[in-house]
Amino acid sequence: MSPPTLAVLAADNEEPLAEAVFRSLLAQIYDGRLAAGALLNEAALADEYRTSRGPVREAIRRLQGYKLVTREPYQRARVVELTPDFVRQLFEMRMALEGMACNLAAQRISQDELDRIGHELEEYRVRAVLPHAKGASEKVFDFHESIARACGNERIAESLCGDLYHLLRIYRKRSGAVPERRGQAYQEHWQILRALKARDGQLAESLMRAHIGRANDVLLKADSTGSTPE
Repeated sequence: MSPPTLAVLAADNEEPLAEAVFRSLLAQIYDGRLAAGALLNEAALADEYRTSRGPVREAIRRLQGYKLVTREPYQRARVVELTPDFVRQLFEMRMALEGMACNLAAQRISQDELDRIGHELEEYRVRAVLPHAKGASEKVFDFHESIARACGNERIAESLCGDLYHLLRIYRKRSGAVPERRGQAYQEHWQILRALKARDGQLAESLMRAHIGRANDVLLKADSTGSTPE
């Protein structure tokens, strides 16, 4: 999204300008243009987006609510730091919640939903694993969110798909951006899906935990070597 046209796009979409600023900043955090620890200067951003500070301040406040931005007293806002301990704690939480979500989903997910996830996963392969395939689209598919919402436990789904969703997605995107990891993640997703189709909750949980653990290892290795997945 180009900042000079942000107000026009917001008007075209019949949305508040603060929402357009939020989506633009969120996209920049997702793709790394706003790196971990980067300062968010309200005055500079307001000038960049050609708006007042109000919409920028509201957008930054929303990013704080999603745990993507931190602000210490009397300090400017910053994009959240990706410390090894922070990553470890987040992935441990993912293993516990997403593993249980898989176990429950194996018992409760409908056949129609399984078919839909399988179809979406194959379309994702065309877009992400085979990025130059003819006819690839930009449709967003989140395998992990689909399982969380199908587990039949609102508290688990709310934890994984609510306020923490954007933070979790950033880490998944970073680990999945490693070229060799994309194909591996795709195969692991299919293994999990097969376990769900077999209604084997314990296997599905084990596979999801292993899948998240490997993603964690990839991310920590990239950070320790000073490289970035992008």
